[in-house]
This record gives sequence, structure tokens and C-alpha cells, in this order.
Amino acid sequence: MELFIPGSKKEKEKLEYELVIIGAGPAGLSAGIYATRSGLKGIVVEKNVVGGLAAEAPFIENYPGIKGIKGEELAKMMKEHAQEYLPVEEMNPVHEITKENDKFIIKTEKAEYVGDAIIFATGTTHKHLGVPGEKEFYGRGLSYCVTCDGYFFKDQDVIIIGGGNSGAIAGIFMKNIARNVTIIEFMPRYMCENAYVKKINELGINYIMNAQVTEIFGDEKVKGIRYKDRVTGEAKELLANGVFIYVGLKPQSELAKSLGVDLNERGYIKVDNTMRTNIPRLYAAGDVTGGVAQVVVAASQGVIAALSAYEDLKLKG
Repeated sequence: MELFIPGSKKEKEKLEYELVIIGAGPAGLSAGIYATRSGLKGIVVEKNVVGGLAAEAPFIENYPGIKGIKGEELAKMMKEHAQEYLPVEEMNPVHEITKENDKFIIKTEKAEYVGDAIIFATGTTHKHLGVPGEKEFYGRGLSYCVTCDGYFFKDQDVIIIGGGNSGAIAGIFMKNIARNVTIIEFMPRYMCENAYVKKINELGINYIMNAQVTEIFGDEKVKGIRYKDRVTGEAKELLANGVFIYVGLKPQSELAKSLGVDLNERGYIKVDNTMRTNIPRLYAAGDVTGGVAQVVVAASQGVIAALSAYEDLKLKG
């Protein structure tokens, strides 16, 4: 029987690695594979489940060698591949990182990791609209993920706010589930790739441009949105059972910033073409660096970051 002493705290296990990779999306998992194959002892830690935002994608059609696949399926394949090389710890958020005697101390929910180097593959998260009703109706008809929550609106009317590639993909996905799908776009033109424009028109998805959403309304659950026509100034209302928000992304760069890593004006981590930051032995890869947010780009940056870490730790000493 273990004696419990009030106020006492069980010390977390300390584990030593040459490389700690924070984030288990395409960038982090690719980095893990290449780091291990290069001879580095590493670990991947992830605050949620593997895959990052790629796992939320209803379908991915532009990853070389795979003509079409659900995001969650690709994430599962990447996870299984990476686990052949190194540990991948899910549901293990990092709370704090400090530096002691040329080592990085990474404190997480489950343990403390001591690392010689870190790759930040922390990705991005969904931006919020910031309009009345957004917070109130989250989980009550409002969501940021059609893959997670789309089926709840089978044979109902839904609105996708945001007409970029992510919003277009979400709308196309929901057309197979919902009765009616409407995409609301702030700009006066299609903001998605031509391939998606063609599909939107083929499926009969309504794409409203020049629309500024001013409110999400309802009672117990979402009933619809209110928006302003940016051309006429007219206030309009659109009824729906569900609202999905796809208005952009924001970087999860707070941990890197706490160590003095330089960020750009939008909060993304600054890196050179080798994925090195301004702090020695701190690297970044994937969507958290800004640029083109694509799975194949994130994976390639993860590889570059891992090889840079190998060069710095093993070749330069």
C-alpha cells in the first residue's frame, strides 16, 4: 500500500533523447523516421492524436503516389510507419521547455524529456471568426471540423464559412451528407483552386461571395447566420442546422517563442532553408513555419529538419 502524504508530488520520469520532436503531423512523423534512420535517438510527442490538421481532411488527392485517401487514413499509415522507428506519444501535451547546461528540458503531461535538440512541428489551429454566437454555439451546431462532426447533420442544411481550399473541400464533403450546402466567402471571387470550383458547380453547392458574417444565431442550437452583402450593404439572414467555420489558421508557436525563437509578423516560426531557427539546435518544420500548407510540403520540411539536426549533433559535435 502506497503511503500518501498531503502536498507531496510524485516526480515524473526523466527520459533522455538526442532529439525531441514536438508534434505528430506529417512534418513531425517524417522527421522522426529520418532522424532515426540517420542514427539519432528520438521521440515524437503530441498533445492530441497523430495527424494534425491533415487528419481532419475529408480527402487528400494531391499526395504523390496516393490518388485519393481520407486524411485520417493517411495519418494512420504515417503513424504506423513512424512507430517502426521511434516512440510516438499521443495525448501528451508539452507544458514548458527550459534550458539547463546545454540541454533542453521538455516537461509534458506524462514525463520530462531531456533533449540535445528539438524540432517544433506544432502546426496550426483553426482561426475563430470573432462574431456573436461563435462561442455560445460551439458544440451546439457549430464546429470547425466536418470530418469530426459532419454526420450529425445528415439530410439537414449546413453553412460553410470560408471559401478557400479548406472550406471548399469541407463543402464538397458535406454535399454527400447534408441536404443543402452553402459556402460563404468574404472576398468577391472564388478563393479555392479551379479543380474545387469545378466540383462545387457540378454538385450544385451554393457559393455566396462578398458576404461578411456578422452573427451566428439560434436558441438551444444553431438556427443560422446573419451577414452583410459587401456590395449593397444589405443585411441578410440564412437558415441552417449546422455551421462549419474555415476562415484560416494560426500558428502554434508559443513554446518556441518562450525559448527566444524568432517569429514573423504573423506569429509563424522563422527558419532558413535548412529548417534551422535563430537558436542553435532548435528547428521547425511544417505549417508552423508558414508558407504553403500542404501535407507533402510539411513532410519534406520534416525531413530537412531531421537531417539538419543530425548534421549538428553528429557531424559538427
